[in-house]
Amino acid sequence: MLIQFVMAVLLPLLAQAQGATTKPTLLLAASEAKPGETVLAGVRLQMAEDWHIYWRNPGGPGLPTVIKWELPAGITAGAIQWPTPEKFVMADESDPTAEKIINYGYGHEVILLVPLKLAADVKPGPLELRATVDWLECKGTCIPGTKDLRATLVVASDTKRSADAETLERVQAGLPKPGDGLAPRASWEKQVGGDTRPLLIEWNSALAATAPDFFADANDKFEVLTGTDVLSGTGNQFKLRKLVKKTEGDWPSEITGLILQKVGDQIQGYEVKLNIGGDAGAASATVAAQNLWAMLLYAFLGGMILNIMPCVLPVIALKILGFVQQAKDSPGRVRQLGLIYALGVLVSFLGLAALVIGIKAAGHKAGWGMQFSNPQFIIGFTVLVTLVALNLFGVFEVVLGGNVMGAAGELASRHGASGAFFNGVLATLLATPCTAPFLSIALGFAFAQSAAVIVLVFLTVGVGLAFPYVVLSWYPAWLKFLPKPGAWMERFKVAMGFPMLATALWLGSLVSEQYGERAWWLGIFLVFVALAAWVFGEFIQRGNRRKGIAAVIALLLLFTGYAWALEGNLRWRAPLDSSATTGGTLKNSPQGYEWHRWNNAAVQSARAAGRVVIVDFTAKWCITCNSIVKPALEREAVIAQLKADQVTALLADYTSYPPEITEELARFNRAGVPLVLVYPKDATKPPLVLSDPNPLLGPGYYAGLILDALKQAAN
Repeated sequence: MLIQFVMAVLLPLLAQAQGATTKPTLLLAASEAKPGETVLAGVRLQMAEDWHIYWRNPGGPGLPTVIKWELPAGITAGAIQWPTPEKFVMADESDPTAEKIINYGYGHEVILLVPLKLAADVKPGPLELRATVDWLECKGTCIPGTKDLRATLVVASDTKRSADAETLERVQAGLPKPGDGLAPRASWEKQVGGDTRPLLIEWNSALAATAPDFFADANDKFEVLTGTDVLSGTGNQFKLRKLVKKTEGDWPSEITGLILQKVGDQIQGYEVKLNIGGDAGAASATVAAQNLWAMLLYAFLGGMILNIMPCVLPVIALKILGFVQQAKDSPGRVRQLGLIYALGVLVSFLGLAALVIGIKAAGHKAGWGMQFSNPQFIIGFTVLVTLVALNLFGVFEVVLGGNVMGAAGELASRHGASGAFFNGVLATLLATPCTAPFLSIALGFAFAQSAAVIVLVFLTVGVGLAFPYVVLSWYPAWLKFLPKPGAWMERFKVAMGFPMLATALWLGSLVSEQYGERAWWLGIFLVFVALAAWVFGEFIQRGNRRKGIAAVIALLLLFTGYAWALEGNLRWRAPLDSSATTGGTLKNSPQGYEWHRWNNAAVQSARAAGRVVIVDFTAKWCITCNSIVKPALEREAVIAQLKADQVTALLADYTSYPPEITEELARFNRAGVPLVLVYPKDATKPPLVLSDPNPLLGPGYYAGLILDALKQAAN
């Protein structure tokens, strides 16, 4: 307190002969605004080289910038929204042994944001807005500065953006975000005599990061010293030691401030409220172990529920057919095939885990279903599923030593070891566009952990997916409800080709996102593939003459389809640049209400205006999103509630796997879509996170959850 008094009183007197060099400017996001709207204002402070000003907590000696408003009747100013600060270290060059002074503040330039709320009955016409800005700028010496700023805002029937709107929205999008998704925690390291005590701060990051730090808010009863001991500072798990100095009263039970970490070249800030637990050590390890066991249980349950998701249903039908076929085998053989199926699932999940670990190690963002953002993967997978459907229809039948084209399709319908293994692989691939209750929470946890935990969680999901089939293979008596093998099996096999064909059509529809009007050429290529498969089955597998000519024709059909359809017209290796269409009409939004493209600035702006906000995180390849969440949002009751409360509806389209949405999902401990958030009208309250959709309850039940959340947020 004494140091701050010196800074506030004596230094201005010592520096009165000098003039402040910082240049302040008042910016408005709108030149005209409607009554009832909220207009974003910004005080831009441009500092001279090597000078800096201070954050809301200067850290060491210093004073925060103050904005005093003089506003006409009908306009009220909100609190300052502070951008993420940086750390300034000042040392006495004449005395290298002297203690360094560390401050939190801004250099070069900063824009402090303030929402201005217009009353619903404010009178139309021009209004003059006045603000007095007081700051302290330092470079060795410190100089106080003050400036009166003015701007004019016209109250009109419509809102008109100003030339500075984009700048202010960009600053707003970069403000520190809520840090709940980091699972931050704090605990006293040990009991220390005197007025200073070490505090441990830990958190998990969904992205590989460096340079962790914590900037505490100022408090009259204690001080969190600016020095930081980094105990674990790279990767996804971080641990810091900060010293807390008590000035009066008891030791604090709660500390607020900013967690900082560096991802790539960007410093990210997260607002956190840390409830301080007891001594660290065994208690912390116990909590971590409990969290891991809970997440493993979620992973297992989520994997089991995947079996009833629409994406996996075609493979379930094949497994039922397999169980009937295996009924005549010995119990040992049935158990062996069940374990081989499980092995196919586990190997596939191990591959997915390795992919996630590799992507994170490269400094990129990883998410569940991320392979569906790759158009080449979708095309290849569509061809594979089409071949499986054609094989089920009986278009061709081959053995493992046959042509490569037919091997994939034949594998899915075989009931031996190879068929069991491939069914496990296929089930895993088909499961990735789906999430299930419990699964998204477990995966969101895993993506923020070490490589070992990622592998453990992914394998647990695989165990859950394979578990029902392994149990049935070891207890075949439970299968007595299935009919005995007979001619009906061939008909059932053909019937199961239709859901597999539907899956191929759905996969093919995803291609339009990356290729636009060129996408229908994939269908032309599939016709060539089907014709080649028919030639192969009819004249090579089942024919007796001129097999060589038939093989040449089949290869020519494949080559022609590839060259003409895929390379020449679809141009499958040159998808459209999705970033070039980000400003266009929303393609995947629910009908019946106006939805806007999601970004953090849109959320903050709507909340500053006192509006309820709903955000739908979705993707075209997400079956759960399109079969449950989207129909729920299109229910008449939901639309009526959205209109009644004038809710701001935002769509976060994850189809092309944009990294900013991956990061936002990670903040809510999610590794993929769907996710629905409802932000309350009260901007100080956190968003309501809706539970994951349950496929057994359907869109009607989920619409009820959305309605309840909207009503709670509005009140």
